[in-house]
Amino acid sequence: MYLNTHTYYSFKYGVINTKDLLTEAQTLGVKALVLTDINTTAACLNFVRLSEQFTVRPVLGIDIRRGAEQLFVAIAKNNEGFYELNEFLSPYLHRKEALPERAPDFQEVFVIYPFQKYSGFDLKDHEYIGVKPEDLPKLIYPPHQMDKQKLVILATWTFRNKIENGQPKLLKRDFNAHRLLRAIDNNTLLSKLPKSEEGSEGDFLYPPETLNERYAAYPYMWENSQKLIDQCHINFEFGTDKPHKNLQTYTGSKKGDYAFLEKLAYAGLAYRYKKPGKEIMKRIKLELDLIRDKGFMSYFLINWDICSYARSQNYFYVGRGSGANSIIAYLLRITDVDPIELDLYFERFINLYRQNPPDFDIDFSWTDRQDVTDYIFKRFPHVCLLATYSTFQFKAVAREIGKVLGLPPHEIDHISNVRFEELDDMARLVVKYGQLIHGFPSHLSIHAGGILISQDPIHCYTATDLPPKGFPTTHFDMLIAEDVGLYKFDILAQRGLAKIKDSLAIIEKNNPRDLRFDIHDIPAFKQDEQVKALLREGKAVGCFYVESPAMRMLLRKLKVDEYLGLVAASSVIRPGVAQSGMMRQYILRFREPERRNDAHPVMLKIMPETFGVMVYQEDVIKVAHYFAGLTLGEADVLRRGMSGKYRSREEFQKVKDKFFSNCREKGYADELAKEIWRQIESFAGYAFAKGHSASYAVESYQSLFLKAHYPLEYMVACLNNGGGFYRPEIYAHEAMMHGGVIEPPCVNRSDYLCTILGKHIFMGLGFIADLEKGTAKEIMEKREEDGAFQDLDDFLKRVSISLEQLSLLIRIGAFRFSGKTKKELLWEAHFQLGNTKKSNPVKMLFNPETKRFELPVLSYSKLEDAFDEIELLGFPLCNPFELLKEQVEQEVLVNDMYKYQNKIVKMVGYLVHIKRTSTKHGKRMYFGTFIDREGYFLDTTHFPGVNEKHPFQGKGIYEITGKVVEEFEYFSLEVTELKKLLYVHDPRMAEEARHATMGIEK
Repeated sequence: MYLNTHTYYSFKYGVINTKDLLTEAQTLGVKALVLTDINTTAACLNFVRLSEQFTVRPVLGIDIRRGAEQLFVAIAKNNEGFYELNEFLSPYLHRKEALPERAPDFQEVFVIYPFQKYSGFDLKDHEYIGVKPEDLPKLIYPPHQMDKQKLVILATWTFRNKIENGQPKLLKRDFNAHRLLRAIDNNTLLSKLPKSEEGSEGDFLYPPETLNERYAAYPYMWENSQKLIDQCHINFEFGTDKPHKNLQTYTGSKKGDYAFLEKLAYAGLAYRYKKPGKEIMKRIKLELDLIRDKGFMSYFLINWDICSYARSQNYFYVGRGSGANSIIAYLLRITDVDPIELDLYFERFINLYRQNPPDFDIDFSWTDRQDVTDYIFKRFPHVCLLATYSTFQFKAVAREIGKVLGLPPHEIDHISNVRFEELDDMARLVVKYGQLIHGFPSHLSIHAGGILISQDPIHCYTATDLPPKGFPTTHFDMLIAEDVGLYKFDILAQRGLAKIKDSLAIIEKNNPRDLRFDIHDIPAFKQDEQVKALLREGKAVGCFYVESPAMRMLLRKLKVDEYLGLVAASSVIRPGVAQSGMMRQYILRFREPERRNDAHPVMLKIMPETFGVMVYQEDVIKVAHYFAGLTLGEADVLRRGMSGKYRSREEFQKVKDKFFSNCREKGYADELAKEIWRQIESFAGYAFAKGHSASYAVESYQSLFLKAHYPLEYMVACLNNGGGFYRPEIYAHEAMMHGGVIEPPCVNRSDYLCTILGKHIFMGLGFIADLEKGTAKEIMEKREEDGAFQDLDDFLKRVSISLEQLSLLIRIGAFRFSGKTKKELLWEAHFQLGNTKKSNPVKMLFNPETKRFELPVLSYSKLEDAFDEIELLGFPLCNPFELLKEQVEQEVLVNDMYKYQNKIVKMVGYLVHIKRTSTKHGKRMYFGTFIDREGYFLDTTHFPGVNEKHPFQGKGIYEITGKVVEEFEYFSLEVTELKKLLYVHDPRMAEEARHATMGIEK
């Protein structure tokens, strides 16, 4: 009788996955099994779903514990009982409180107290005492003195068994893994792990016949246990063919929802279309009818509500994903992509076979998303964040195991750097259990943006945690949520939108007369010649989604300067398309029209816009439907199956088999069917929906317009939002390339973030390493109250600051307006603050004279500023090439590479970015991005073997030897040698050495 079983979702305790648990139970002939993971319901719904493949009836419960100490086991009689359990557990998890020793007065839940915890208190009708096999010899009272009706079998199943001499024994491997997990959870050495934090060695699987023997003298326990479990029945509907469980109506009725949705759609016509034609009106009618037939009105209206709130708060957002295929979403201003203009495939979004609500991803600025999330929780009932499972990865878990086994760090590092045969016994043990625990769920985390809004209380499905974000979070992930019919709303955050929003504010302040454009006027931006030039030349640093080295390379190869080309490029760049070889095919067919005839006629007919190359997710649907003859529903299962986690699902395998059988029926050669399948399989999980790419392209155009016309203001916004693909230094460099003058922080000109005055960009006080936020805040407040600081004396009379914090400001040049050198200012700071913790500002009627000391003439070098900037800002504000100790002879510049095609040259570059990848044979190679002396980008390829001989050695300037190669008029360097160049000696070091020799402390 199995009333207490654990999977590895009893985090850092259990060791058996859910499917293996059911497999073992069925093998033993178990008819019903109660899943009772410890203080969680993470595995519950998947346990019920998986049980449909077995003859084992699932029952759900929770093992309530404090650490490893079992308090009681609670088992749901039915779905109402499961709701009660979740309602009971969640508040304790939210408040991080210890769970009570006694259960509340449940109505539809059985409670079993462990025999060893039972102290003789009165038991309610639904409460029992659980007797483990090892408890049987400890029964103190004769059975007739106890209420026999209250005793049940509590054979806890945490570990697997092995059979020795016909008897089940504990599988030590499972128990050892469990102890390691408990030591990791308790952050202690395994040798010091208290027994109270371990499970019992008796908690292993007893076959039914063994339990019969153990409890043969207590038949009433069998009867009580069987009676209890017979009363338990749980029921959840699974599968995409079942109705969804999201909030069913927005207005209170489906009829009201449709009327409101229809009203909003036609009201949005005037904003989106000046003269809507028949095609538009027909599409609106088609979509409204289908949305009504599928019952998705509330889903559209909820998204409309969220976007309306965002607009009311002046929040920027981008609606993307396959939702951009819908004209209704466009009219409701959920998306900004016109599906008519792009001929977006509506069936990718909603088709007659689709039971689940459509997918909207809405991006908000990273500064606004928290408020939008808060609004959703207040606006709608039954809202919850969606969880993900953080799993143990091998290197990380091996490190953790090494720590709890007491291995020193250098030995742990050694384990991952040598072959298994070279390891000693202890290290091999680490590897053995690291491989065993690899992939186990470690703890719950939060999905990047998934929010559930359900019709019924979320506790009908799961208990909830309350992570630091402050919003209740499920115990299951997206796949399980979808299995049970709960489909997420994706409320995501990105910095690109914050850059656009901040740019407008900066432009308004720096160029108040220039803000005469509508940032949402995408049609005008598409025709802007300066925007087109940036696209063609790949000069898009800072611009959303088009700034990476790979995207810059692709834009230059394609010479894209129009919207549809950018939309395609946004998806072609994705890993799957590139790795399948179809990116190169697309470029060839884009640039050389005669090559388009290489495509299979059916493929070219299906995808004429992309020359027969699969570029978008919906191309999978098109090819599966029109090429292989699958239904639209089957084709959508195929697309979803390519996402990785779905590949193991039975429905995906069925569709895959039908793909090949249909191809054979259509007379396609097996080689052709396999090649088309290879293309589908290689990229479908990574490619974008066309509407998704189009949504990204809209944001790209907005940022490109700002970069083209207001490059300095836009770069300030990039710096203030943490950069983007590159580190902040590159955005400062880009501003300099556009005529900007980058100034060090200044106590009179700088705010916490960067500011711009004309062409002068002042780095923010917040960019100074180790400068406290409170110090920066006080500087700005005092400056606001009483005006600019006159000199260091005036500053110290007004700002409370320590010598350490003041030294940071002086060293970065924040007092350069005073006309004194840094060394003079540092001496003064020491004289005035040397013996005090902080300056002590006191307002006086008259300012007394500060005592002056005569200083000798102090040496100064501009190089000192550069090294101070590297230390305090992370990069020099001068050209880094000025810091080289020696210059390279016969150096080739980026703008001259065309003269040296296929020749070996020497180039010099400041390292910007390294991308590691692997060849198709699994060998490691790299792509590098550098900036040359004139500030232009140089891209390099480091084939396998080159990096082993000539590895990257961190930030700095390198001499790069290699062959200049050209592809589609794009030049790069195939590296043969790489050598890091030395900077000049830091002059500050010589000064410190001189002071140390003189016995003078700086």
